[in-house]
Amino acid sequence: MSERIPAYRLRRQILAGLILAVAYIIVLGPIVFVCIASFDYGARAYVIFPPERFTLESYWQIPQRYWDALWVSVRLAAVTMVAACAIGIPAAIGVVRGRFAGKRLILTMFRFPLQIPSVVSGVAFLQAYYAVGDWTGWHGVGSFAGLAIAHTFAATPYVVGTMVTALQRFDDSVEEAAVILGASTMGTLWQVTLPMLRPGIFAGALYAFMVSFAEVPMSVFLTGSTLLTFPVEVFNSMQFDFEPTILAISTLVTVVSLFVVWLVQRIVGLDMFVKVGAAD
Repeated sequence: MSERIPAYRLRRQILAGLILAVAYIIVLGPIVFVCIASFDYGARAYVIFPPERFTLESYWQIPQRYWDALWVSVRLAAVTMVAACAIGIPAAIGVVRGRFAGKRLILTMFRFPLQIPSVVSGVAFLQAYYAVGDWTGWHGVGSFAGLAIAHTFAATPYVVGTMVTALQRFDDSVEEAAVILGASTMGTLWQVTLPMLRPGIFAGALYAFMVSFAEVPMSVFLTGSTLLTFPVEVFNSMQFDFEPTILAISTLVTVVSLFVVWLVQRIVGLDMFVKVGAAD
């Protein structure tokens, strides 16, 4: 019996290792493929892997329109992140700390955007902007403000979800101690509550930024000829012709994204992200 236990554990470890290896290949394989293929360059409408020759020519030949679209996406994601946090953080605090009926219904309403396909949301915003334009003269389609409103709609549920999870794990006795020691309500909020909720705030803000930056279906309906986000610009380019520079700019975005994730890990850690993601 004692000889069977180590053999069973060995087989289980091998199986777990194989499953983990397959998962890593599925998740990281496409990213590694793009990064390596980006070092090849040539006037061709297809990708060669592995590259015939390693060169940085694709990086030097990145068209200006990709940089412009990338700057639009970064600005849009930043505005969306701030707006989603401004809406989601007070909403989560009010729902969790408030004492009123219908709290579950309100939380369900905040999660509605997660249940609606992005294509449907894009069509809904498109028609809504046309209707508002007929009434007021303001046309949200093709405008930065129109995109920001739609992206905030999609990103706010992630902020609410992360903050609700953080608040449910919050130790109320710390706030009570601050009040007993003479802290005011606002002082307790700014000096005790919000600093202790910082992991949840960071997680929600990062989720909102990523959702906005990677949003394609809604943006396809709401962008204009002079205002294109980076994913839409790449999508449009891939529709008509393949450019090796797409791999180069995608690799740069991937590297920067990994650096941002590493930086957030250094600041608040990734445990909170895993717990919040599981809770959502």
